[in-house]
Amino acid sequence: MPGMGHMGPMEAPTFARLLAPSVDWFFLVCCVLAAVVYLYGVARLRRRGDHWPVLRTVVWLAGLVTILAVTCTGLGSYGMALFSVHMTQHMVLSMFSPILLLMAAPITLALRALRPAPRGRRGAREILVAVLRSRVARVLTSPLVTLPLFIASLYGLYFTPLFDAAMSNWWGHHWMLVHFLLVGLAFFWPIMGTDPAPHRPPHVFRMVELFIAMPFHAFFGIAVMQSATLITHTFAHPPLFWGIRPLTDQHTGGAIAWAFSEAPTLLVLGALFYQWVRDEDRRARRADRAADRDGDAELAAYNAYLTRINQQ
Repeated sequence: MPGMGHMGPMEAPTFARLLAPSVDWFFLVCCVLAAVVYLYGVARLRRRGDHWPVLRTVVWLAGLVTILAVTCTGLGSYGMALFSVHMTQHMVLSMFSPILLLMAAPITLALRALRPAPRGRRGAREILVAVLRSRVARVLTSPLVTLPLFIASLYGLYFTPLFDAAMSNWWGHHWMLVHFLLVGLAFFWPIMGTDPAPHRPPHVFRMVELFIAMPFHAFFGIAVMQSATLITHTFAHPPLFWGIRPLTDQHTGGAIAWAFSEAPTLLVLGALFYQWVRDEDRRARRADRAADRDGDAELAAYNAYLTRINQQ
């Protein structure tokens, strides 16, 4: 349970209280397990003499820290009382944490750390490969699924009774936070993840998908900022002695949502450009090695083709 209980915090929010530790055992245990499993995989590779980039490990741990920062601090408790704090949780868990976690390439680490099962058997590695190659995984990572789901997590949640229903209890709130994280992972994985993915379109199409989603995200923030009425009932009655007007707080939450459509987009674009350049460089090196092996037969055939055209 959160450190301040089911009913939320009673003291007025301050910067210090928002950042004060407030243990949420669910997220704390999940993040600690994720850190231990990842570090175990890295240690297993190193014992084998294989290299794993230190930066990826740092990024993985940083991603877990961002999750803890909005769940195991006062933000986790005030997130059930103030729309602006809840929106901060939403944006971090769906737009920032997934990007860091995906840059750490956890699936690649698992595929390299897990040993192949004996012939004729199926171990953890074989099961993971089968899942990645499955039709279900390909459908779930298709833009036809991830893009509508990403957009529906904003409009379909906040502008329908579903939000108030989920926020009626601690479990519903936590389900929502986990949902934000999973939707973010599903959306960004095919776009900029370094891991093998069931659906991985060319870089140009990945950028198009990103540019399609971000305006919807920005428009949502603007719509919330300009709303003259409360879009949810959950945050309609903060304690009077807090001195916070619910509509003003909602506008602040809209501004937070709007602002988060910028920085993560630039981060993803930077990662995409880096991957694009790296893939082109890798493709060029493969072509050079092939040319060295066959004496550049492809170039010779092309020159012969030009010669025949000129002789006609």
